[in-house]
Amino acid sequence: MGTMVKSPDATQRSAAAITYLSGFGNEQATEAVPGALPQGRNSPQRPPLGLYAEQISGTPFTAPRAANRRTWLYRIRPSAMHGPYRRIDNKLLRSAPFTEVEAPPNRLRWDPLPPPDAPTDFVDGLVTIAGNGDVGARVGVGIHQYLANRSMRDRYFWNADGEMLLVPQQGRLRLDTELGRLEAAPGEIAVVQRGIKFRVELPDGAGRGFILENYGALLRLPELGPLGANGLANPRDFQTPVADFEDRDAPVQVVVKFEGNLWASDYDHSPLDVVAWHGNYAPYKYDLARFNTIGTISFDHPDPSIFTVLTAPSDTPGTANIDFVIFPPRWLVAEDTFRPPWFHRNYMNEFVGLIHGVYDAKATGFVPGGASLHNCMSAHGPDTPTFEAASKVELKPHKIDNMLAFMFETRMVCRPTRFALETPALQRDYDACWRGFRKMFRG
Repeated sequence: MGTMVKSPDATQRSAAAITYLSGFGNEQATEAVPGALPQGRNSPQRPPLGLYAEQISGTPFTAPRAANRRTWLYRIRPSAMHGPYRRIDNKLLRSAPFTEVEAPPNRLRWDPLPPPDAPTDFVDGLVTIAGNGDVGARVGVGIHQYLANRSMRDRYFWNADGEMLLVPQQGRLRLDTELGRLEAAPGEIAVVQRGIKFRVELPDGAGRGFILENYGALLRLPELGPLGANGLANPRDFQTPVADFEDRDAPVQVVVKFEGNLWASDYDHSPLDVVAWHGNYAPYKYDLARFNTIGTISFDHPDPSIFTVLTAPSDTPGTANIDFVIFPPRWLVAEDTFRPPWFHRNYMNEFVGLIHGVYDAKATGFVPGGASLHNCMSAHGPDTPTFEAASKVELKPHKIDNMLAFMFETRMVCRPTRFALETPALQRDYDACWRGFRKMFRG
């Protein structure tokens, strides 16, 4: 992609076909203009085509080779070419530590948040629901929603606090990043790592979805253990953009999230001017329909960890800073088994969102675009109608279809924001879904 002439404007670029490189965490090399990548070295005295060589490091220099992430960029102007940043309004965006309000032990559930009334882009439409940890200590997560109805044209964003996993629920997201373009529709996810600048366009005119902001170690594929070499998310199904660039001299605003606050700087050029790059630190997307679901073929059903797409480890082995889990279409065949999720109380803390369909543990009340939060040891499980139906249904093979839900599961309690506890979208009668269970004991 790309030619020796100036890059087309945003509208023309958005209309062009998007192509990708394949693989998770692969060492990739891509150039938008032939000859832009130097050969045999990373930082020659004079890089090809008059470009500037620049490295972006996603891990410490001394991280083990298997975990080390860095990319060399060959760009029209160095990233250092800008003036000071100034504080701007955070609006409804918050970061850890989350201390606005006390964290209640209650089970919480929200209806979908309404779309904005005024023109609102991705940055202005960020709304924080909950989170944990400490953004300065680089531990924990932020859980947000985005509600936008306007594309970012002369505005760009980057996050110094963590990587962002974006889960569209309504409308496509088109991400123009320093390393190229990618698009994610509902049913897909996109990940933009710490420090990478990007702009969000809305091909469908509006967009709503969820964001996991990971302050800790980078997301990675989970180990498969006894499953063997295959299953769950296959590395080859992850897609990374090819090099594409904007050679644009115009006033633009660049916003950064730094230590929990938003800051802005005025540039005289587009920051998306990377003509070529090579490395293994780059945004990626993934189609959740490609997830190879694993389940029982006898009785009972395994823990929901079998649905883990991506994980970010903590300093405690076997305990994740965050797991990204999905509940996709799948067959249920277990014999003599209560098939919906059982009643449970967990060490881990669960934020669940519904992309589309009817969630198999909740007959009513949990609608697409809605979300729930069940913190450490809070009792939850199927609602009364779901339990009654699942206890009596004939146990023949049944496929859960036309449904997709996800879960952000984290080791620390997710503390809600003041907004999350005061919004009219909070279902204040959520506990009622567990009323009415009959006493059936026959001892």
